[in-house]
Amino acid sequence: MPQSPVRPGRRGERRPGVRRRFARQDSHLPSEYAQEGSSLVDDRYVSRRRRLLTSSRPLPDFDVGTASGPWLHCSDGRRIFDGSSGLLCVNVGQGSLAVFSRIEEQFPRASFAGAAVVRPHVQMELMDRLCHAVGRPQDSVALATCGTLAVEVAVGLARNIARVRGGKRRGDILASNLSYHGMSALTLALAGNHARRPRPEDALGLGPAFPAPYPPTHGQAHEGHGCDASCADEVAKAIDSRGAESVAAVLIEPINGTTGGAFVPPGGYLQRMSEICRERNVLVIHDEVLTGLWRTGTPLASHHWDGCEPDLVILSKGLGAGYVSVGAVLVSPELAPLLRHKDVDPLPAMGTMATHPLMAAACLGVLDELESLDFDAFTARGERLGTSLRSLTGWAPVRDVRGIGHLYGVEVTPGLLWPLMEECERRDLFFYPFTGAGEPRSEGLVVAPPLNSSDEDIDFLTAALTDAVASLS
Repeated sequence: MPQSPVRPGRRGERRPGVRRRFARQDSHLPSEYAQEGSSLVDDRYVSRRRRLLTSSRPLPDFDVGTASGPWLHCSDGRRIFDGSSGLLCVNVGQGSLAVFSRIEEQFPRASFAGAAVVRPHVQMELMDRLCHAVGRPQDSVALATCGTLAVEVAVGLARNIARVRGGKRRGDILASNLSYHGMSALTLALAGNHARRPRPEDALGLGPAFPAPYPPTHGQAHEGHGCDASCADEVAKAIDSRGAESVAAVLIEPINGTTGGAFVPPGGYLQRMSEICRERNVLVIHDEVLTGLWRTGTPLASHHWDGCEPDLVILSKGLGAGYVSVGAVLVSPELAPLLRHKDVDPLPAMGTMATHPLMAAACLGVLDELESLDFDAFTARGERLGTSLRSLTGWAPVRDVRGIGHLYGVEVTPGLLWPLMEECERRDLFFYPFTGAGEPRSEGLVVAPPLNSSDEDIDFLTAALTDAVASLS
């Protein structure tokens, strides 16, 4: 499998002054938070919190003063293990000296520089490092400000390429009914996240085009066996029903993320889907916003199988690792020249901050961290994690465990998700939930610890989760 060589040292280690200057100090919180537990404090916090329009959950917020590696240090002295890498993005933990060193190095040079005006040296360094890291060294790269925008950019690029290459009448993008591709009006309408899809009248006339090869959405199609490679024939039907001349690309997560809870496609599925698209002159886009950069154990999730190289790849969470908001679209060298064709439409707008030099510098620090991993030990930890988690299927609350590498879904009996989350947090363990699959919806925990977690960290996670599951049995 493609892997980047282990680098001889982290950039943060070359600068002895960084550790002292970067040492975190206790947070200076507003006075209303000073006496936690008083009704006055709670009322003031709740009142202010409601004004901040973010998603929420039916459990209390952690009052985190500092964070280091995979651990959140709370003001009451508790230490919480981050079992889902924040929102599936804090892949190298918090407080990385390598990331800080890269940002510090870039800051005095230029804190902003438009790539269309100033020579984008650090951005091109990121392009080269990223492409080599994922085994696509000659790809062209479009940088964006987040995963959602990267998907939008990929859609625009695919439409441009398809029209120039194949004379398409339209630029339809097809996605599955168990998928998530971002939070814009377009990406929500295309995808199949049941909990987040817009109302029918707000969906821009769009919707998922084919069933994903997983039990919640396609299990009823088989008698006596589960999904297999032949489920890709549903993609062929979707293309043919519209006419291949109207379809620009198929957009798919090679391994399902948080919508279904880490479903892994059946063997041969992605290869067969790629063949179907090639036969019809339709592009393949892999959304690896969540799975890319070793989350599933390989640089790209598609590397688990032969014969399924996509035309475009989308990366985000693993590249920014929670330090910066970033997205990247990689375009194969066979297709990228078409984006400069005399008849092509202009490149899609990527945003004012899309090639921000500090963003690029932080991403280089993340790659420094990832490439310094001991990959043998990393692989062994992922296998141990999977073995321990699969042993939970013997407990009554657990319906299924699935996944690969450092990405697993633990599906639980409907109604037990939040009780299990609460039991985990009583044991100083945090997980991100999934609630978006099937009808009735399945639900569970996404287990996805930071990739540089230690053996002891993984042992803590699995022991605390096992104890929490046992408490509900």
